[in-house]
Amino acid sequence: MRRINGTALIIAALVATVGALAFPVWSYADRSGTGEANLNASTVATQWGPLSATDRDFLVKVRLAGLWELPAGQQAIERAPSQAIRDAGDHLVVGHTDLDQRARDVAAKLGVELPNQPTEQQQGWLRELSAASGEEYDRKFANLLRNAHGKVFALVAQVRHTTRNTLIRQLATDANQTVLDHITMLEATGMVDFDAIANEAAGRATASPSGPPPPNGNLPPAPTPAVPTGSDQSFTSLPSTQPGPPTAINTTRP
Repeated sequence: MRRINGTALIIAALVATVGALAFPVWSYADRSGTGEANLNASTVATQWGPLSATDRDFLVKVRLAGLWELPAGQQAIERAPSQAIRDAGDHLVVGHTDLDQRARDVAAKLGVELPNQPTEQQQGWLRELSAASGEEYDRKFANLLRNAHGKVFALVAQVRHTTRNTLIRQLATDANQTVLDHITMLEATGMVDFDAIANEAAGRATASPSGPPPPNGNLPPAPTPAVPTGSDQSFTSLPSTQPGPPTAINTTRP
């Protein structure tokens, strides 16, 4: 009897071991809650290809961007003291007028409902710009809008890379060109605080970047910029704790 019980225990142990080894081989592709299952569950079929939840979110954010950045650009044209900011505002107006129309056309074809007013947060950014004046207005405009366009690059790239819908892919292509145009114009003002942008991005990072090690210290020292006598070298940037706009997407200037 002891021998039989011992044999049974050995067999049971072997079965458990085989089961444990086989478990990781089980395909997770069809399990509820996995990325692929969630993608399939949230995707609807259209004549232009599958339309995912990310695609629909992209359409909504293109619309929201136009709802607050177009009036921001118009305001800059009317109020900004510097010509560079007025030029950037002109690009925003031209770009958003075109891209917003494209987004609404695509949404109508795909049956996606779009918002008709900016979010509370976006309205707050517009109020912040309205309350500023002079050089403060110029710097707030340049940094707020540059931060917004930098962040949207990730969303545009993700949609352009992963979408299976031809209408969304074309809209993402147009948006990418527009974002780059507006970033170029905003940086040309010379008022963008790149340190603040980098520090904010570093605060959101969850992993250490990979890449080559830093230089060995034998590089020549950076030259000290000359400060003209009597010039105002003050720099008033947006606080690094101020949240940047979630998604600002524009169109190219003709």
